[in-house]
Amino acid sequence: MAAAQSDRDLPSALCAEFLNFSAKDTASRWLAAADLKQQVYRHLAVYVPRILCLGPSGGGSSREEQREEQREELACQLLLLAPMEWLLLGEEPSSGLALLQEKNQPSPLCGHVFKVGEPTYSCRECAADPTCVLCMQCFLGSVHKEHRYRMTTSGGGGFCDCGDAEAWKKGPYCQKHTPTDNNRDTEEDPVAQLPADMVARSYSIFSIILRYAVDMLTWDQEDQLPAGLEPPARGDTYYCMLFNDEVHTYEQVIYTLQKAVNCSQKEAVSFATTVDRDGRKSVRYGDFQFCEQAKSVIVRNTSRQSKPLRVEVMHSSVVAHQCFALKALSWLGQIIQYSDGLRRILCQVGLQIGPEGENSSLVDQLMLNDSKMWKGARNIYHQLLMNSLLMDLKYKKIFAIQFSYERLQSDYVRDDHHREFSITDLSVQIFTVPSLARMLMVEENLMTTIIRTFVDHLRHRDLQGRFQFDRYTAQQAFKFGRVQSLIGDLKYVLISRPSEWSDLLRLKFLEGLDAFLELLKCMQGMDPVVRQVGQHIEMEPEWEAAFTLQMKLTHIISMIQEWCSTDERVLIEAYRKCLSALSHCHSGLPDGEQPISLSLAGHCVETFRYQVSQDKVSIHLPVCRLLAGLHVLLSRTEVASRFPEQLPLGELSPPLLIELPLRCLVLCAQVHAGMWRRNGFSLINQIYYYHNVKCRVEMFDKDIIMLQAGASMMDPNHFLMIVLSRFELFHIFSSVDCRKRYREANKDVIQQNNTLIEEMLHLIIMVVGERYVSGVGQVEPFDEVRREIIHQLSIRPMAHSELVKALPENGNKETGLERVIDSVASFKKPGVTGRGLYELRPEWYKYFNLYFHHYSRADQSKAEEAQRKLRRQNGEDTALPPPLPPLLCPLFASLVNLLQCDVLLAVEGAVLQWAVEPSGGGWTESMLQRVLHLVGVALLEEQQQLENSSGDDDVTFNYTCKISRPGEAPSTSGSVLALLESLQNAPHLEVHKDMITWILKVHVDMVRDRDKAERKRKAEMARLRREKIMAQMSEMQKHFINENKELFQQSLEDLEASGPPSLEQSGVSQVCVGPRRMGGAKHRQLVTCILCQEEQEVRGHGRAMVLAAFVQRSTVLSKNRLRNLPDPEHHDPLFMHPDLSLGIHTASCGHIMHATCWQRYFESVQLKEQRRQQRLRGHTSYDVENGEFLCPLCECLSNTVIPLLPHTHSPDHRYSHDNSYTYLTTGTQNPFSSSVSEMITTFSMSTYKVGLKLNPNEQDPRVQVLIWSTCAYTIQSIERLLMDEEKPLFGSLPCRQDDCLSSLTRFSSSCWTAAPPATAHTHCIRLLSALVPDSQVENTPCVLDIDMFHLLVYSVLSYSSVHSLDQSRQRVVDSAHLHLLHLITVAHLVQILLTSTTEEVCMDEDSVGSEEEEFTCQLYNTLRNHLGSVLPEVSSGWQLCRCVKAGVLPFLRAAALFFHYLNSTAPPADLLGPGQWEALCSYLSLPSNLLQLYQSQHTLLEPLIHRFPRESNRLIDLPEDYSVLINQASSFTCPRSGGDKSRAPTLCLVCGSMLCSQSYCCQTEVDGEDVGACTAHTFTCGAGLGLFLRVRESQVLFVAGKTKGCFHPPPYLDDYGETDQGLKRGNPLHLCAERYRKIERLWRDHGIAEVIGHAQEANQTLVAIDWQHL
Repeated sequence: MAAAQSDRDLPSALCAEFLNFSAKDTASRWLAAADLKQQVYRHLAVYVPRILCLGPSGGGSSREEQREEQREELACQLLLLAPMEWLLLGEEPSSGLALLQEKNQPSPLCGHVFKVGEPTYSCRECAADPTCVLCMQCFLGSVHKEHRYRMTTSGGGGFCDCGDAEAWKKGPYCQKHTPTDNNRDTEEDPVAQLPADMVARSYSIFSIILRYAVDMLTWDQEDQLPAGLEPPARGDTYYCMLFNDEVHTYEQVIYTLQKAVNCSQKEAVSFATTVDRDGRKSVRYGDFQFCEQAKSVIVRNTSRQSKPLRVEVMHSSVVAHQCFALKALSWLGQIIQYSDGLRRILCQVGLQIGPEGENSSLVDQLMLNDSKMWKGARNIYHQLLMNSLLMDLKYKKIFAIQFSYERLQSDYVRDDHHREFSITDLSVQIFTVPSLARMLMVEENLMTTIIRTFVDHLRHRDLQGRFQFDRYTAQQAFKFGRVQSLIGDLKYVLISRPSEWSDLLRLKFLEGLDAFLELLKCMQGMDPVVRQVGQHIEMEPEWEAAFTLQMKLTHIISMIQEWCSTDERVLIEAYRKCLSALSHCHSGLPDGEQPISLSLAGHCVETFRYQVSQDKVSIHLPVCRLLAGLHVLLSRTEVASRFPEQLPLGELSPPLLIELPLRCLVLCAQVHAGMWRRNGFSLINQIYYYHNVKCRVEMFDKDIIMLQAGASMMDPNHFLMIVLSRFELFHIFSSVDCRKRYREANKDVIQQNNTLIEEMLHLIIMVVGERYVSGVGQVEPFDEVRREIIHQLSIRPMAHSELVKALPENGNKETGLERVIDSVASFKKPGVTGRGLYELRPEWYKYFNLYFHHYSRADQSKAEEAQRKLRRQNGEDTALPPPLPPLLCPLFASLVNLLQCDVLLAVEGAVLQWAVEPSGGGWTESMLQRVLHLVGVALLEEQQQLENSSGDDDVTFNYTCKISRPGEAPSTSGSVLALLESLQNAPHLEVHKDMITWILKVHVDMVRDRDKAERKRKAEMARLRREKIMAQMSEMQKHFINENKELFQQSLEDLEASGPPSLEQSGVSQVCVGPRRMGGAKHRQLVTCILCQEEQEVRGHGRAMVLAAFVQRSTVLSKNRLRNLPDPEHHDPLFMHPDLSLGIHTASCGHIMHATCWQRYFESVQLKEQRRQQRLRGHTSYDVENGEFLCPLCECLSNTVIPLLPHTHSPDHRYSHDNSYTYLTTGTQNPFSSSVSEMITTFSMSTYKVGLKLNPNEQDPRVQVLIWSTCAYTIQSIERLLMDEEKPLFGSLPCRQDDCLSSLTRFSSSCWTAAPPATAHTHCIRLLSALVPDSQVENTPCVLDIDMFHLLVYSVLSYSSVHSLDQSRQRVVDSAHLHLLHLITVAHLVQILLTSTTEEVCMDEDSVGSEEEEFTCQLYNTLRNHLGSVLPEVSSGWQLCRCVKAGVLPFLRAAALFFHYLNSTAPPADLLGPGQWEALCSYLSLPSNLLQLYQSQHTLLEPLIHRFPRESNRLIDLPEDYSVLINQASSFTCPRSGGDKSRAPTLCLVCGSMLCSQSYCCQTEVDGEDVGACTAHTFTCGAGLGLFLRVRESQVLFVAGKTKGCFHPPPYLDDYGETDQGLKRGNPLHLCAERYRKIERLWRDHGIAEVIGHAQEANQTLVAIDWQHL
C-alpha cells in the first residue's frame, strides 16, 4: 500500500506542472510533428495514468469522492481534450465551436436519445409502425397531439423519429424541426462547407482517437498496454474489477463482496448497484497480491450454483486508459453535434475498411466485440453510433449493409445481457425504415438471412425433421428465449407492405418465402399427441415452447399474406410453393392407412381409416393454414377467376386439404366430450390457446377456412360423410333404422356421442355460416370487426380494454375497434368507482348469432341468456333465429349446397325424430337447437337467393321442397317439415317452441312469396304503413309534452302551497354545558356482544363491555411537516401546539364485545400466530406483537378496545345532592368493577404505546394526557371532515363514528380512576396557569403556542377528575366547566385577533357598527395598548368581526361535539341542519355576541403567525394530463447516486416530494432496519402512514408502517373511463377529480390503515410483498 500512499501526495507536485500546461502550445507542437499519432499517444501515455484512477474508489458517494470526480473531469478537459479541440479547430475552442454551430444547417432529424423512463409518444393514426415515436417536446409541437396517440415510458436506448419522413404517414415534422425553404439541396455534401485544412485535421484526429478508443475497449490483456501507450513509470498498483452478469442476484453479490473485501453492508450494496448500472466496478485497489486474494474469494463464493462472477485484476494504467477511452467517445459524440460536416467525417473514419478486408472497419471491430464489453462501454458507443451513423442518411445505408447480422446475432445468443444492452438492439433503428429494409432485402438477402439464422439456432429435431422441444435443457430454453428476438427483426422488415414491386424484390421475397416454408415445415405436426387410455399420463409433456413460437410467428404469417396480396404474380407463385410444401408434408404421413368406402343416403365416398381417438394428432399445422390464407387471397383479389389457367387448382385434392384441419377440430370436440381427460392439463392448455384470441387468427380461423375451401370443391354429401367418419359418428347415422336411435348400453359412451353430434353440427354451422372473412363472403374487414364487437357486447356491456383484449391485434398493435365502435355501441361514463362501459345499440340485436364461432362455451350460454332476457323485456318471443348471412364470393359459392344435401337432411331428420320420441338419454336439446339453427340458415339462404334472382333465371337452391319430402324408403317417417309441425306443441320442448314457430312461419311465407309481383305489392304496402305509423307517433309525442307541461307546473305550485311544517317552539332550549345542562334521559343502555350474542346493560360495576378500536398516530391535520418527531422519553404532551404536527387518532368499527370474550378471542389469535411462526414466517395483514387483531365480525383492523361506560345524567336542580350519583359508594373508592378497571388500563396503555412509541408504563403521569389528546384530536378531525363536506354537525355521522366518539369522550372523563389523584392536580394547575398567570408554575407556553381546543378538553377533564370524588359538588363542577369554556373562548378570540390580517374593506359601511363590532374593536384596541405598535391600526370593526367569527367557528363546533358526548345532551333541532351560529352559541350556553365574555385582565402577549381558522389539509394538486407527471418523473434524478435516473420515481401525495423508490441506493435506516425511500418518508411526513403515486406504474400505493401496504387504483382515467395500471395500454390519461377526492377523503377520515387491512385480507399475495423496501 506504500506505493499508493505516496501517489496520493503527488498531486501537489503535479499541480505546478498542470498549471503551466498550455493546450494551445501542445496543439501547435502536435501539428508540426511528423507522426501525429505517435505524439498524441505519447501525451496520453504520460498524462492519462496521472489524472485518472489514482486510488481506491469507495462504495458510497461521499463528498470527497464527488470532489475527486470533479477534479478528474477538470483535468481531463484541460490536459487531454483541450489540446485536441485546439488542434481540430485551430482556434480558441469555445469561439471555434460557436462558429461551427452558426454555419451548420441543422438536421431535420431530432435524434433525441431516450433515457430510461422518459415518456414517448406514438401516433396510432400516422405512425408507419409502432416503433415510430416522438419525444415529449416534439410531440407537443406536432399535429399528432390532436390524434389518437399512445403514450409509453421508454426502456432507454431508442431515439425520437421526428423529422424522418418515412416514419410517418403524415405530419413528420414538429414546429421545431420543420425544414425551412432556404435549406440548400440536401444532396450537397456537408463536408464541403468546412475549410479544407480543418477537414484534413479532423480526419487525422478522429481516426487516432477512434482507433485508440476501439483498441482500449476491445483490449483483453489486464497487465499490458498497446504499443505507444506504455507509461513512463510503472507502479505495482492494481484494481480488482468486478463485472456484471445477468445470472447472479443482488443478494449473492452483496454477500460475496462483504466476505471478499470485508466492507460494510452499505458499501457492498453501493458496489452492487454500480456494477448493475455501469457493468463493472473496482472493488479493491492495491498491489497485485492484495487484489488477487479478493478475486479468488469472489470466484470461490459464486461458482457453486452457476458460472462464477467475472472478476479481473487489472493494472491501474489499463483501467485509466479504458476510462479515458469512454470519455473520448463521449467527447466525439459532443463535437459532432456542432457540425454535420464533422459528423460525416466521423462516419467515414468509422466505416473505412481496414487493411484486413471484410469486417475490419473500426465500427465493425466494436460491434463484433460487443458481447465481450461491459454495460457502460456498450451504452457509450451505442449512443455514439446513434448520434453519428444513424443521423446521417447516407451513412445509415452503408452502416445498414455492414451491420453483419448473423455474426452479431450468434454473439447475442451466447451473451447473457439483456437485449437493450446489445448492439443487435440497433436493428430496430435500421429495419423499420422501409427503404433500408427493402434495400437490404434485395441486396443483402436479409429476409432469408434472418429466417435461416433463426432455424440454425433451433437444432433439436425429431426423425421427421420437426422441431422437438420436449427434452429442452435450461441452457437450450435460455437460448430459445434469446433467439426469439430474430422474429422481432423479421417483423420490422415486413411491417410495411411494398406499394410497388421490382423484379428483384419479387425474387428475393419468394426466396425468403422458401426459407420461411422450410421453417413452417419443421413446425408442421410438431408435438403430436396420442389419447391415453386406461391410466393417466405420468409426465405432462412440454407444450409451451411450440405455442410461444406460434404466437411469435402469428404476425409474421399474417404479414407475409399481406405482402402476397399486393402483387398477383407473387401471390400465384407463393400459392404454388405453399401447395408443394403441403404435399411434401402429406407424403410424410404414414401411407399404410386402409382405404374404406362409406355410403349413406344414396351416396358413396372413398376414404381411409383413421381415428383421432387412437392415432397421433397434432395441433400445429402452419403450412396448411398458410395455404388457407393464400386461398382466401386468390378469392379476394379475384386472381382465381381471372387467371385460372395459372393456378395449380387441378393438383388440389380436396379430401387431402381438409384432412389435417378436420383432425384438429375433431380433437377439440373429443376433448370437450371428455375423451382425453387422462392426457392431463397440457392438452387442455393447447386447445385453449388454439381458440385464444392471440393465436386463433392463424390457427382455428384458418382451419375453418380450409374446410370451407375443401367443401366448396367437393360434393357436399361426400364432404359430410368424411366429417361424420372423422367424428366417429358414421355408424350412428348409417344404421337402417337410425331414426329409432340405436341402443347403447354404456352411459358414458352415449354422453360422449351426444356431445360429438352437437360439436359436429356446430362445425357444419360454422363451415356454412362463417362468411365474415373478406374473400370467403362479400364483406370488408370493417364488417368483420363490427361483427366481433356485436357478439362481445351481446354477452354483456364491456369496457374498452376488455373489447380490445377480445379482438385480435395486427402487427401494428391495432384492432380496428375505434373505427367501428361508435356505430354499434353507446358509451356510459363511469361513476366514482368502476369503469366506462359500451352497450350495444338495439338496432344491432338482430345480427346476433348464437353459434358465433369465437364464443367459448361459457360465452355462448351467457350470451344466450342475456339475449333471451332482452327479448322477454321487450315483449318479443324468445326465438334466437340466425341472422341473414352475407353473400359468398364466387370461389366459395358452392358452400350453400351443404345446406340442402341429402346427408345433412338425413342427419336433421334423425335428430328431429329422436326429439319426437325422447326415450332414454338418446338425444339432447342442444342437438335439436343446432338442427333448428341449420334449418333456419337454409331457409334464409333460399329467401335471399329468391330476392336477388332476376326473375327468369332458375333458383338452384330449393330447400323448401326438400324438407317437405318424406324420408327415403327404409325409414318411412315424415318429412322434416312434418316432424317440425309435430314438435311445435310438444310439452317437453317449451323452450324451443318460439324457434320452431319462427321456422314454420318463414316457410309458409316463402311458399307464398314464390310469386314476385305479390312481393312487390307487399313492399309498397309496408312502406306506406310505416310512414303512417311514423306520422302518428310524432303527433302523439307533441301531444304528450303539451299535456304534461301543465301537469308539471301544477305539481310545483301544490308543493309550495303546502309549505314546511312549522316547528313547535319548545320552551326550553337545549344546553350541553354548565349548571343548566340537560342530561340524557335515564335510559338503560342495552348492548349485545358479537361473540357470545348475550345482551347486557352497560353499568360501571358490571361485566365490562368493550368496543374494537384502532389507535394510530396521525399528521392529517398537520400544518408543519418539517417538525421532527418528539423524543419519547422527554416529550411533554400537556400543551398541543396549534400546528397539530402530530396527533393520535382513534377510530372504531362500532362492534361491541364482552371484555372476557374479547380476551379469549385475542388469546386465540396470539396462539395461532405462535403456531404459524414455526411453520412459515410470512407477514399477516395484522401484527399480533403490536396488539393488532381483526374485528371478529367485520375483519376491520383494530389494535385495542375502548371500554363502554354508562351515560352521565343531568344534574338534578331540586336537591343540593346529586341523586344520580348515589350508586357511587361513599368515600373515595373506585366506582368501577375490576373488569372495567382492567379494560380502562388496557386502552390507556395502547394509547400510550402508540402515542409515544414506548413500552407501557402505568405510573407515567403522561398516560392521562395522551388519552385526553386522542379524544381532542379525533373530535377535531371529524369536525373538519363535516365542515368540508358541508354536513350538519349532528345527525350526519355514521353510527360507528358516533359510538366511537361517545365512548371515547366518556372514557376520557373516567380515566382518572387509573391514576393517582396528585397527577390530575398538577395537570390541572399547569393547564390553568397557561391562561391565568401564576408565579409558582415554571415554563408555561405563550398563548399563541397552544391549541385552544386541546386546552379546553384537557382542562375540563382534569378539573372533573380533581372533583370527581366529591359527589355533593356536581353543580360546582358544571359551573366550572362553563367558566373554563368562557375563559378559553376568550383566549381563542385573543389568538385570532393577534394573528388576523385584515385586507382593505371592500364595501361601504353605511350602518352604524353593531354592539358586536364595537366590542371587537375595544378588545383589539386593548391588545394594541399592551403590545404597542406591533398590531396595525384597524378602522373597520365589521372586518374584524367577520374574521373573529370565521376563526372561532371550528373551535365552537368541536366544543359542541365534545360536551354533547361528555354530558350526553341531545342536540337541538337547529344543529341537525346546516350549522347556525346562534344555535351553536346557545347550545354551549355562550352569548351569541362572544365578546360579552371579554373582561380586561389580560397578560402581555407576543404575536406568532398561526392563522385561524386553520385551512383544512388537502392532498397535493395533480396535473390534469398524466404525461406532465411522467415528464417530471423522467427528469427526476436519484438524490444519492450522482445524477443517475431513478428507476421507480414515486410522488408523495401528502407533501409532493418525489422519491426514488424500490432501489438500494436510497435505503435508509429506521429503528435499526433498512427501509426504502417511501417507507422512510412516511415516518417524517405521515407518522408511519403514506399515500404515494408510483409514476411509471400509474398506481397509487398506500403504506402503513414497515410491513403493511396495498395498491389502489390511480385517479387517472383514459377517455374510456378506465385506469391503466402499469401504463400497458398507453391511452392518454386525465385526472378524475371525483376519484382523487375519494382518496383524499379516505386519508382525512384516517381510513388508509383499514383499507390496507381489508385489501391484504382479501388478497394474500399482498401480504408477501416486502413493503418496507419500496
